[in-house]
Amino acid sequence: MGGGGGGHDPFDIFSSFFGGSPFGSGGSSRGRRQRRGEDVVHPLKVSLEDLYLGTSKKLSLSRNVLCSKCNGKGSKSGASMTCAGCQGTGMKVSIRHLGPSMIQQMQHPCNECKGTGETINDRDRCQQCKGEKVVQEKKVLEVVVEKGMQNGQKITFPGEADEAPDTVTGDIVFVLQQKEHPKFKRKADDLFVEHTLSLTEALCGFQFVLTHLDSRQLLIKSNPGEVVKPESFKAINDEGMPNYQRHFLKGKLYIHFSVEFPDTLSLDQVKALEAVLPSKPTSQLSDMELDECEETTLHDVNMEEETRRRQQAQQEAYDEDEDMHGGAQRVQCAQQ
Repeated sequence: MGGGGGGHDPFDIFSSFFGGSPFGSGGSSRGRRQRRGEDVVHPLKVSLEDLYLGTSKKLSLSRNVLCSKCNGKGSKSGASMTCAGCQGTGMKVSIRHLGPSMIQQMQHPCNECKGTGETINDRDRCQQCKGEKVVQEKKVLEVVVEKGMQNGQKITFPGEADEAPDTVTGDIVFVLQQKEHPKFKRKADDLFVEHTLSLTEALCGFQFVLTHLDSRQLLIKSNPGEVVKPESFKAINDEGMPNYQRHFLKGKLYIHFSVEFPDTLSLDQVKALEAVLPSKPTSQLSDMELDECEETTLHDVNMEEETRRRQQAQQEAYDEDEDMHGGAQRVQCAQQ
């Protein structure tokens, strides 16, 4: 019964509210979502100096772009046919017999259409891309590594990955990989460096020059009368790494000191040291009590070898214990 020009199609009402057909998007290509292409990830090796000073690197890459001659259609006319091999699905199923009543079903891209679901007539193929829809292009990207960036940090170029028809182009992502530095170690915005002092330097004072990551020469020296103990740390403010987002802020530079002791001393050296160093603590025992004590002999040890030897002895004892228990069980079974 005529509704005249003022009536509303229910399908139009549905579309205005929900942006599509009530029967799904299969009936129209306009409602079909484009799939997103894969990101292309490249590692980018950088030195600690690069991360301290900042740098830029120009990298030449090859990527696929839509053919400009056929606009990514692959054919001169822009037409294509549904692949007969996969019925337009882009996938084929193969069945392999593994044994009696056992089969394995495997799905793989169609080899006739290379997983696209469509084929192009040989006479209609685009001469530039040979029906592939894409051609290779060389592109130079300038990767800017900013001051203070971290190992593992990503630098992204949106939409610069391989192009493909009906596909949202993915990104090219560079992942920073910091090369190991021979002198400095980094933790967040702090730098660590190892320095070995002689015993004389540790007791009487030291002075040395440290070349920083920007080639500046830092003069490092102890305060008068200061004694540096083995395995101690000292810090210099604002000589660490620059902060990534606030370059004017810098972390600390930590110096880890180890002290090298002489292997032996002559009697004259011992007497000279005893004359200037604090007196040795006196024994609380009398000479008679000391005579009653048993004397011992100290010898050098390698703790890594000691630990390895102890672990080997424990393993041998464990294996021997297992053998004894296993033998007892076998005897018990034989008696039953």
